[in-house]
Amino acid sequence: MQARHFVQIIGLSAFWGASFPLLRIASPAFGPITLAALRCALAALVLAVLMRLLREQWPPRQAWKSLALLGTITLISPFVLFNFAALTLPAGYSAVFNATAPLFGVLAGALLREEQLTAAKLLGCVLGFTGVALLVQLGPVEVTWPVILAALACAGAAASYGIGAIFMRRAALTWHPLPASASVHLAASGLLAVPAATQIGHVDPTLPAVLALLLLGLVTSGFMYWISMRLM
Repeated sequence: MQARHFVQIIGLSAFWGASFPLLRIASPAFGPITLAALRCALAALVLAVLMRLLREQWPPRQAWKSLALLGTITLISPFVLFNFAALTLPAGYSAVFNATAPLFGVLAGALLREEQLTAAKLLGCVLGFTGVALLVQLGPVEVTWPVILAALACAGAAASYGIGAIFMRRAALTWHPLPASASVHLAASGLLAVPAATQIGHVDPTLPAVLALLLLGLVTSGFMYWISMRLM
């Protein structure tokens, strides 16, 4: 791995890790679905501007069905689930659950025949999931049904990221990173538009929530998603 790639990975981890405290601020104000829709729309706007500046072309029409599916797996599902969890769980818990995404990726890779599931990898997955289970049981949060549901939502979101990483890798081999990134965010925001519109009456934005949304949409989703596609 080149040094610049290592620095980029560290930067991505820092920005994505910082997104969980922002979710704790923005999700109660916007709601899980509306926040996901606005986040995707802002990211799509940033990436569309970059495409314009760099003179990139949008993918052909026949590719949009696959890109919409990719957006559902890698954006809609984890965004909505993590937003829901942010209503209950502290940010640190969600961040730890997010760290299990590679474990789900290993299992999904084996199922999709992307890589071989060895005994060492399986043992690592078991230990990783066991550690997360201990965290939920022994942490400073009382284990109630809302907490359990939030934890399951985090697990589902991490699984979406892990599974989606495989499809993202395939997409990076088919399309240029920037058009692919812009397309999946545009498709995801379109799919979320109607559900978000039904929740508009429950939106009560505050200045901190708006600022958190802008950081989530413009930086951690838009620009950083493009960087992650380039590293695939």
